Amino acid sequence: MLIHTLLAVLSLAGPLPGDPADAKSAARSPFFALCMDTHDAKKRSLKEQAVLLKDLGYDGAGHLWLEGLAERLATLDAAGLKLFQVYFRVDLNAAEPFDPKLKDALPLLKDRGAQLAILITGGKPSDEARDPQAMDILRRIADLAKPQGVKLALYPHVGDWLERVEDAVRLADKTDRPEVGVMFNLCHWLKVGQEKDLERLLTLAMPRLLTVSINGSDRGADIRSGKGGWILPLDQGSYDVGLLLKMLHTAGFRGPIGLQCYGIPGDARDHLTKSMEAWRRMRKAAVGGR
Repeated sequence: MLIHTLLAVLSLAGPLPGDPADAKSAARSPFFALCMDTHDAKKRSLKEQAVLLKDLGYDGAGHLWLEGLAERLATLDAAGLKLFQVYFRVDLNAAEPFDPKLKDALPLLKDRGAQLAILITGGKPSDEARDPQAMDILRRIADLAKPQGVKLALYPHVGDWLERVEDAVRLADKTDRPEVGVMFNLCHWLKVGQEKDLERLLTLAMPRLLTVSINGSDRGADIRSGKGGWILPLDQGSYDVGLLLKMLHTAGFRGPIGLQCYGIPGDARDHLTKSMEAWRRMRKAAVGGR
């Protein structure tokens, strides 16, 4: 039932907006790493991170905030890799709701197919009364991003005003700009969502889905009770990430898929290697042996 529902939604929605080369025609989703540097025991430089990702077979990386963006781009370019996303905060309570340096940073991303992944704080989670304010800010950012060919992926994050995938879809629909879409983050969904609702949620998100992030994890109920692991290497945890990948692939999603690494301790090479091995197994199962 899930697959039939998702395919029906996609046939009405047309091509997915997240992939510059038409997501439905791509052979596979590119796979990149994000937050792989935040807890790396080796404290690798940006150049060393790019070399490591290339060596392990990743397609590129995400980048936290604006600082160091030019160097991140240069090091990824040198390694033949792509920058998929730049993570960026909006604060609804601030007099200046987003970093004004964005205007100067966006030209660095021109025509690279990169996304600005937007986290929104400053309000009670899911409070729709703040929608008009958030819509106004997103339209301002979209006006800056559009000439550079940069899309906006609304990033649900537990504890933020923009906390749930449903919030992101609602806001993207209301903002009504073709360059504004949504992101599905497995780790944050497992904290606030119900696994039985996955069919409904993917059906809701799919027409605007730009990017997905995954990681190894235990089941949502175990995470919320404090008994389960939350962000783990992809080869660990009781949650069936492979099933999610199969659902997405069958439904036609070919946008980027990011590996969430935030908080994973030790040498990043170790967990990135294990996650890449798991990704290749899961991808092969999801796409029927390709």
